[in-house]
Amino acid sequence: MRTDIFARLDREPEPPKIEVPRMTRTRLALFGGTSAFYLAIVVAVLLSTWLVTLDWKIMLFRPYQQWPELHAFLDYYVVLGQRGPTAVMVAAWLGWRSWRQHTLRPLLCLGAALLLLNATVGAVKLGLGRLGPHYATQVGSAELFAGGDIFPSGHTANAVVTWGILAYLATTPRARRYLSALSAVVALGVGLTTVYLGTHWLSDVLLGWAAGLVILLALPWCEPVIAVAEAWILGLRDRLREQLRARRRLVPSLPVATGGPVPGLFPQRPAGAEEPVREKIGAGTGRAVAGRAGGLPTPPLAPPRTHHTVRSERSPVSPAGSRRPPHSRPATGG
Repeated sequence: MRTDIFARLDREPEPPKIEVPRMTRTRLALFGGTSAFYLAIVVAVLLSTWLVTLDWKIMLFRPYQQWPELHAFLDYYVVLGQRGPTAVMVAAWLGWRSWRQHTLRPLLCLGAALLLLNATVGAVKLGLGRLGPHYATQVGSAELFAGGDIFPSGHTANAVVTWGILAYLATTPRARRYLSALSAVVALGVGLTTVYLGTHWLSDVLLGWAAGLVILLALPWCEPVIAVAEAWILGLRDRLREQLRARRRLVPSLPVATGGPVPGLFPQRPAGAEEPVREKIGAGTGRAVAGRAGGLPTPPLAPPRTHHTVRSERSPVSPAGSRRPPHSRPATGG
């Protein structure tokens, strides 16, 4: 007996009508405000303002030594911000949704978000080159342009994008609210965990939250490109299916008997052509002439081969006379 839970696991008979998010005024205002906050954090770190001082105060406080009982749990919790494990988990869920809803949009949205994340966050990391708290060299310094790669926090930005994409792709307002709250809690916890473990400054985490949120807010601008990519991939799939079906039609379905003619090995006679007629003439000649319809000349047949017997097949020939030399006189005594 089927229940509603198992019924939802089946593939929907027809693709549902999914409303694609648009760049509304509210979203545009949030995008502008988050971008301004992003720039403010970068400028504050570049100028070594009060934010850098706060970073050093938290670092010298050493939170990982204050509550050691939380260390073991937070070591596992911070994995929710690592790009590899989280991308695999979310991609598996979105892949099932793509199969069920007959669309590639969930997977393509995830791919576009991760691509933007790697490009923007990676460029800022390498450009500023900030060192982490464990590798700091001078107290009170921003530790910029020293060959590091922690500003902004990749764990935090990845947590915002990877878990926030679930809320972005929600199909109902209720699911969108719940998933937004869940992704916010996870991203907030991952960012604070990196500060507790001493792997990031507080400003790194603030910039990571802003970087991930900017990418999520900018995704509606990528929807036209995602739609074109989806149409191209589905069209390529349909063309490959047609080619496979055409090849299956050309291959004969009946098996070939052992020793029989192989289909397609010899050319077939066109429809309407008459069967050539062969008749024997001249009983002793050992030659047959083939006559074709329409009086067309036929090539002469090869002459019959002469059978030569081998030595073992020849009948033995007895000598005509004795091989003893003849005697001129009888053998008598005397």
